[in-house]
Amino acid sequence: INAEYGEFQTYQHYFIQINLSMAAAVELDIKLKKASKTYSTGETLKGSLVINSKAEFSHSGLFLKLEGMVTMQLSSKSVGLFEAFYNSVKPIQLISINLEVSKSGKIQSGITTIPFEFPLTTKSARPLYDTYHGVFVSIQYLLKAELRRGYLSKPILKQLEFVMTAAKVPKAPEQPEIPFLITPESLENISHTRSVPKFRFSGKLDRAVCDIEKPLSGHIILEASAKPIKSIEIQLVRVETCGCAEGYAKDATEIQNVQIADGDIMRNVPVPIHMVFPKLFTCITTATNNFKIEFEVNVVIVLEDDHLITENFPIKLYRPE
Repeated sequence: INAEYGEFQTYQHYFIQINLSMAAAVELDIKLKKASKTYSTGETLKGSLVINSKAEFSHSGLFLKLEGMVTMQLSSKSVGLFEAFYNSVKPIQLISINLEVSKSGKIQSGITTIPFEFPLTTKSARPLYDTYHGVFVSIQYLLKAELRRGYLSKPILKQLEFVMTAAKVPKAPEQPEIPFLITPESLENISHTRSVPKFRFSGKLDRAVCDIEKPLSGHIILEASAKPIKSIEIQLVRVETCGCAEGYAKDATEIQNVQIADGDIMRNVPVPIHMVFPKLFTCITTATNNFKIEFEVNVVIVLEDDHLITENFPIKLYRPE
């Protein structure tokens, strides 16, 4: 009996090795026609599945799924505050399309290319939002291919993310300037201005409502400072809100920090502000019943004695036609 069992184990190991080697000999890839992998609502996503095999093999079907999801998570400070959160932060499905690309059969050796296409439209009330990689809110669109190999063989899987851009605004909204003046008296969250060195900064951001495809611009002028300047920086911040009517969690995190001045700069000389909005980590300003994605800009001035002066400006991002 032991000998027979040992022989069975040997054959089973042999078959597993064959299946693994066959799987390794087959490669599955997803290719999109657009090299940028960027699409807008209403477009047709076109591409092909490419199978590279060293030998002919049988399969139980080739399937492709297009999926768009909003995923949310709570920060550690928010977990446990509201029981209703756990229902409101469940993933939200924006689009889901399943396609049987090929029925079971055989695929010849060499390279096999099978074209596909998906309409990027949704019948639900929710639109297709911008692709966005945040900390507590993420919006992703994925293509998932599966080549089923039959019994005792693991399926071959391939996944590809593509980028969605939301519907464009037909008419650009008004874009007022944001002038600012930063002095010890203008600072918030400070009880005694006597302990703060004297300074005076003026300047402006060119737009409060910003085209996401154009850089943020403006300038800042150091008019006077009792202490030398160490650095001036522009900080882009994401403000993500998850929740519902019963309660919500709001968290602000830094996206990027750009230094625009280093050292004690000349007085009364405009220092230009220039910041590009990074793709994937920003999106158009979005507000729904379950989540919000908003953005702010901080002007950060560091004095030589490490005093930190910060002025905050909410901005709105949009995408014009």
